[in-house]
Amino acid sequence: MPVNINLAAEADLPSQFGDFRIHGIEADVDGEKEELVAVRMGDLRAGPPPLLRIHSQCLTGDVFHSLRCDCRAQLEMALRMVAEEGRGLVIYEQKEGRGIGLVNKIRAYELQDHGADTVEANEQLGFDADLREYSVHGHILRALGIPAVRLLSNNPDKIAALEAAGIHVVERVPIIVDPTETTAFYMQTKKEKLGHLL
Repeated sequence: MPVNINLAAEADLPSQFGDFRIHGIEADVDGEKEELVAVRMGDLRAGPPPLLRIHSQCLTGDVFHSLRCDCRAQLEMALRMVAEEGRGLVIYEQKEGRGIGLVNKIRAYELQDHGADTVEANEQLGFDADLREYSVHGHILRALGIPAVRLLSNNPDKIAALEAAGIHVVERVPIIVDPTETTAFYMQTKKEKLGHLL
């Protein structure tokens, strides 16, 4: 599968968590184009393997502060942890609703309102439970000169994909948000049906 990574742009990104650099990345995976961003702090080529978070876009959580999921809390936790260490990377990808897209995610929400869990809802819409795959991230890390990482994740698929792409995951750093009344069932489904390490 041919993959081409273009580090298209880079700029300062001051934030409430600290001063980052943001990279605009254009990926061409087997002829399919994808745009991602990577938010970086510090020199990631020198020193021990940096923290890395691969975060899939969640408009409802990240932007509208939805309490149906723990996405925004995980993103903020990752940015805070990177800032506390003074170095690390968050790759933000446009894979809304585990890859089914924004409108289908709202359709899945509607099914969840009638009792389906997140996996059942995706499947009732004719999708796999999770359409995301993470092979492109290894290519991005190589383009940035990062051969090894400490991965901020509860998802074993991310670990396996990075290792398969030749990136050494020296440590999995849990990124666990305390469940609430509105997220407990969602998080239980991730653990029991998707194998997340919660």
